[in-house]
Amino acid sequence: MENIILGDRYELQEKIGEGGMSLVYKARDKKLNRFIAVKILKHEFIDNEDIVDKFKKEATAIANLNDPYIVNVLDVGSQDDYNYIVMEYVKGKTLKELIREKGRIPYDLALNFSTQIAKALDCAHKNNIIHRDIKPQNILVTEEGSLKVTDFGIAKSTNSSTITNTSNVIGSAHYFSPEQAKGNYIDSRTDLYSLGVVIYEMVTGRVPFDADSPVSVALKHIQEEVVPPKNINSAVPESLNKLILKAMEKEQIKRYQSAKEMIVDLDKIKNDPNAIIGTVPVTEDDFTRVMPSVNPANVAAVKNSTSKSNDDWEEDEDDWDEEEDDSKKKKNKTKLGIILALVAVLILAGAAITTYFLTTNNKKAEDLKMPKVIGLKQDDAEKTLKDMGLEMLVAGEEKSTEPAGTVVKANKNEGDTVKKGETIRVYVSGKETKKKLQDVTGLDENQAIAFLGNAGLEVTVNREYSDTVEKGKVIKQDPKGDTEITEDTKVTLTVSQGKKPVTVPKLLGLSKQDAISALSAVGLNGDSKEAETTDKNKDGKVIDSSVKEGNTADAGSTITLTIGRYKDDNPDIELGFLVGKTVQEAADYMESKGINPTTDNKNGDIVERLSKTKAKKGETITIYTKKSETKPPATS
Repeated sequence: MENIILGDRYELQEKIGEGGMSLVYKARDKKLNRFIAVKILKHEFIDNEDIVDKFKKEATAIANLNDPYIVNVLDVGSQDDYNYIVMEYVKGKTLKELIREKGRIPYDLALNFSTQIAKALDCAHKNNIIHRDIKPQNILVTEEGSLKVTDFGIAKSTNSSTITNTSNVIGSAHYFSPEQAKGNYIDSRTDLYSLGVVIYEMVTGRVPFDADSPVSVALKHIQEEVVPPKNINSAVPESLNKLILKAMEKEQIKRYQSAKEMIVDLDKIKNDPNAIIGTVPVTEDDFTRVMPSVNPANVAAVKNSTSKSNDDWEEDEDDWDEEEDDSKKKKNKTKLGIILALVAVLILAGAAITTYFLTTNNKKAEDLKMPKVIGLKQDDAEKTLKDMGLEMLVAGEEKSTEPAGTVVKANKNEGDTVKKGETIRVYVSGKETKKKLQDVTGLDENQAIAFLGNAGLEVTVNREYSDTVEKGKVIKQDPKGDTEITEDTKVTLTVSQGKKPVTVPKLLGLSKQDAISALSAVGLNGDSKEAETTDKNKDGKVIDSSVKEGNTADAGSTITLTIGRYKDDNPDIELGFLVGKTVQEAADYMESKGINPTTDNKNGDIVERLSKTKAKKGETITIYTKKSETKPPATS
């Protein structure tokens, strides 16, 4: 599709992304001569008027948002079979890529990122737009370190029957709210739940719920309580721990009620990590209403009917959504909803009548004392409670050293007052699962930490010098690669600091050969260059070096020696040739060379001899003279 020009303006250059319903290309705006991103609806959707209409309408709605933390939509158009949206081009990487690189995001940086995302959501929610798909893959990190949220509300038009290959992206099921998983009504608080999941992943390096299929992950969002992030990363402040858990409450009423409210708490934690983060008061009206239940027993059947490999799921799940695009299905669903509503009314009416007679005949349920169940096997605990007229619900699994299936926690303490017929929520120790540890020796430190962090492992780094392993690469790991480990195993990496530094020996004053021998003795190499010196004693000796004595250099590195070459700055001046010259000539020459001439006062005019035939500038030389020999004039 490269080199296609859309709207006589946008020249597609290279594909930079792909989702379940669209392709994203880097393109050049020929009119403004700048790079932009163009999202194009996939061809399999072009005949679906509902999806095409939503694609255009929602893009138009996002284009009206003006926020520095939201990717700007610049244009929307259609050409032939292409429906496209033009957006600003953001140079950088996704938050997901950053988490994979770092393993975990330091909590102070995570706070900064979270505030930016929350501000983007606040802007969208004020404009009545719900994102529905907040996840790290939809958050771009610019090269300057600021964030921009993308893909607002566009993916919601697809459903599970339209899932296609999406080029290896992690699916939205990991970031689903319980109401999305159930197919219930969603609102702005749905986005805040997903943001809670994103913050959780930033500070722990892993998603809170994971499983072999989107259905299983969704079920965990509905049923299981999240492991507090502080239990995974002790560096997380208690205030941030509470903020994340509040954002991820199962019931919408217990969460943050607006992005603005979350921003206030994020700012509190930035200013004081020990800030007290409150919770939303809950009344009886806030408890879960009667609704069609999600039956865990049906999950296996769903898995089998939608079976696919783990790799396939990673590619497809990005567009797993609660909405359907087929209008006929919507009508059938509406009819079914009316019937279910009538049935629910009848059930509630019957329940109300039954409750009336029960409460009339038994005004006060029998008070019981909570028995000991901690430490019992699941079946034994259930029998103990049933024998007392109590019900038991296994709410989830907890990490524990106890044998699998042992009750390790309950919502009531032994001895607490409970009502007959009350349901006691318990947690049991999970079966210890083992997996092979990846061998990361030889990898860069950051890459190794990212691999292990994505596997949910805690990593400690030690450093040591190595003559054979390049600086920054992993020398060894403990446990070793391919060892069977449990998910709570801590891995220690030993990272190379490069070759051990060597102390440079005394070099000044040594001959070139002696200096090179001294360097070789401590594992260093030497080369040389010459420099002039006026000190005759330094001729042929080391007068300087690139690394000075007592400082350190990497073993095997080369030290450059500066060898002195003597040059006399006041050399001898040859004067012997002046003998036989006139005294005046000799005197003039000496003075031109800075030598002081003097005569023997014999009034001779020819140089007979000199006190020295060589002299330096500034010396005084005596000129010994004689009379010139003149012949008498010839006679005729």
